[in-house]
Amino acid sequence: MRYPQGGGLTAERRTFRERIRLQAAERFAVGQDNAKVARELRVSVRSVQRWRRPWHDGGQQALRSRGPAARSRLSDTLFAVLEAELGKGPVAHGWTNQTWTLVRIKTLIGRRFHKSLSLSTIADMLHRHGWSCQVPARRALERDEHQIRLGEGDLADGGSAAAALGAYVVFEDEAAFSMTPPTTRTWSRRGNTPIVRVRGRSACRISLAAMCCYRPGERSRLLYRMRQHKDTGRRAKGERRSFAWTDFRDLLSTAHRQLGAPLILVWDNLSTHRAAGLRDFIAEQDWVTSFQLPSYAPDLNPVEGIWSLLRRSSQANTAFADPEHLDRNLRHGLRKIQYRSDLIDDCLTATGLPQPRSR
Repeated sequence: MRYPQGGGLTAERRTFRERIRLQAAERFAVGQDNAKVARELRVSVRSVQRWRRPWHDGGQQALRSRGPAARSRLSDTLFAVLEAELGKGPVAHGWTNQTWTLVRIKTLIGRRFHKSLSLSTIADMLHRHGWSCQVPARRALERDEHQIRLGEGDLADGGSAAAALGAYVVFEDEAAFSMTPPTTRTWSRRGNTPIVRVRGRSACRISLAAMCCYRPGERSRLLYRMRQHKDTGRRAKGERRSFAWTDFRDLLSTAHRQLGAPLILVWDNLSTHRAAGLRDFIAEQDWVTSFQLPSYAPDLNPVEGIWSLLRRSSQANTAFADPEHLDRNLRHGLRKIQYRSDLIDDCLTATGLPQPRSR
């Protein structure tokens, strides 16, 4: 359906709807019935019936747009000023957190333009100008945007080097999964909060290291390694609850054997990645070149998208019976992603980094 009902419309959307109505008027003139017009224009029969009545009385002119239903209380020029003020963030205007609400925007309009608008009017105005209420992404305060831009340039150079060497660009990251799953949305009767029963205490923790591998002309690959840690309540002396540098060494060697090509490795600044033994191993190999991601920039790593897919599909709202149940679910979810190279490509697209190109 391309003619849905909605709130305030932009000028472009009003023009689009007017064009559809005028096309309907041309079909009315040649005697087409309502069902055929609706099918050809991909609109509802009810809309066509509503248009036919004014066309019958006033012809094509009666179906032309009459402009917005109500005059905007803020002109386009003033809204541009409001948009600039909103772009500064709530903290710049004296609020303690970084959340824009309709009440705060109403207060800002009163301070800046000495106008009083209702909350519904403000919501319609924001929708007309392309705004919506969204869940924000989080960024660390310590994040250095200049350094990240430089890092993006280095990654682009890494892509060029991969094309010259016929290598895979490999992004690596680690995550931990427990038997206490993340919660996600579910349908329920309005007014009754749904209850999801899960394990109150995790009996194990699974460490997972994954690699997203990209090369021009080849389907994208996902490689991973899992390690299960039993939760006994007390850690033995020298016991690790994560991967050691030797595990990453073995993972790199396995990836090289399976891919059969040199590797351009991109990963974060985890202390284990910078271990002396691992640095020496990488320096001794002629088939691997390593790049470090900028600090506090997980959004540049496509493996973060893999974790998001995995938590939403294989772990959310699940009451795990035992550690093996968690292990099976994670392996099943990873296997499904491995078969979907388009999902692995989409994770790279979401970072904003360029796709590896051939020479």
